[in-house]
Amino acid sequence: MPSTAGPSYTLIPSHKYRRSNRRCRQQRSNTLHTDPQSLSTLGDLGALPLEIFQMVLNYLSVKDISMLSMVSKTISNRLVNYISTPSGNRRLLLQDFHNPELPGEREGSSILEHYKSLGLLLKRCTFLLPTKDRLKYVHKVLSEVSCFKLTGCPSPLHCLGLQCYGVFLQILTAGWDKLECHRVFNFLCELSNLPRKVQTVVSSKPGSARKLELRIRLFCRRVLLNHWIHRSDSAFWLTRILKPWPMVNQARLLYIIFGPVSSLDGHVVWQKMIEGPTDETSLKGLADAIKLLYDTEAREWTADDVISLVDELSVVPREWLLENNARLLILSGNNICFTFMASKAVNGRAVELARLMVFLALVCEKDLYCMDWAVKMMQKVCKVFGTAGERNNFLQCVENAFAHMVMDMLQAVLSGDRDEEDSSFLNLFHLVNAQANFHKEILYMTMRNNSNTN
Repeated sequence: MPSTAGPSYTLIPSHKYRRSNRRCRQQRSNTLHTDPQSLSTLGDLGALPLEIFQMVLNYLSVKDISMLSMVSKTISNRLVNYISTPSGNRRLLLQDFHNPELPGEREGSSILEHYKSLGLLLKRCTFLLPTKDRLKYVHKVLSEVSCFKLTGCPSPLHCLGLQCYGVFLQILTAGWDKLECHRVFNFLCELSNLPRKVQTVVSSKPGSARKLELRIRLFCRRVLLNHWIHRSDSAFWLTRILKPWPMVNQARLLYIIFGPVSSLDGHVVWQKMIEGPTDETSLKGLADAIKLLYDTEAREWTADDVISLVDELSVVPREWLLENNARLLILSGNNICFTFMASKAVNGRAVELARLMVFLALVCEKDLYCMDWAVKMMQKVCKVFGTAGERNNFLQCVENAFAHMVMDMLQAVLSGDRDEEDSSFLNLFHLVNAQANFHKEILYMTMRNNSNTN
């Protein structure tokens, strides 16, 4: 007889049977291998087997995975394990560094952006680890990428590997204090054997280790220097590269990293500053580096340090043409140029200073700078001399330098020893114009001063 009290449909029991409950617990335990507290932090993802969880990650961008890593420590640990797996390596460590566009991605999506996102992902995943352990983990992840090594890529000029490594490290270490960044630099030096390689090139004849010079240049610029937003960060890393070495080696190393290179093979051109006048492009990298070190934010460098470095640089590998030296000083800015010239005035090197003054005027004429800048610089330098006699002697040396240079260039023209560009006549033309414009600006200044006093 049917019961009238109960419902006509089957009720869902409020408690599961013991057998099924045990089976469910066993299945969940086999799937996650985590404690109950970890399960609670995983939420609905806790129901997924590890293999399915990793398959889900394949559908997320690196930026999305980076956001996911901040959900909980448990998920962050899962992601750390995922990155270390072969599938995670294939998914995240793209190595097509000779093709800047990512396969299968929208146009303009670059491998550099990918490694920026990867740097942020590892930064977040390793946030709770000590610096030493973070670096060890990062090295473990990246150790198989040959193009991240100083001598790893067979075609470094056409490879984005070092640039990707640089943007990765920049994102990873952004916000770290100076002590942590010191550890990063030491860690990179140990991995790349950078100090020993630098020792090889600075103690060898310039150009005798051309390939190694190129690789050191690319590694320092693309990994350590190029990607910083703040000048203080760039100065910090450049200081780490240069400071361990004596001044003469600092100058050599600065030339290797920032000096002119061949447009054909990228190798450092050592004779550029010796053989003839060069252009601003060849000197801009050196000038920017000098300004960076002279900046007040580069507290490990005094003004005397920078001026000594410039002085040492002007004889690498041998004494430069004074025109190239003058052009470098102009590109380095007013403060460096004046400090350099004032040091010569203080040390009684009036003749050398006068010749440099003439070449500053010549460069102003050639490169279309305002000649009144050169006159004002000379006026400022004159104030450094302690007595009127020293000042007058310097001015006489300037006039003598103009006269001797005009005679030397005129003799070169009259000798008939001309090249295809007729550079000797062109140099004489520029020098005569420079002298005329230089004295014109002095007359203008004198007349203005007289009118003001009257």
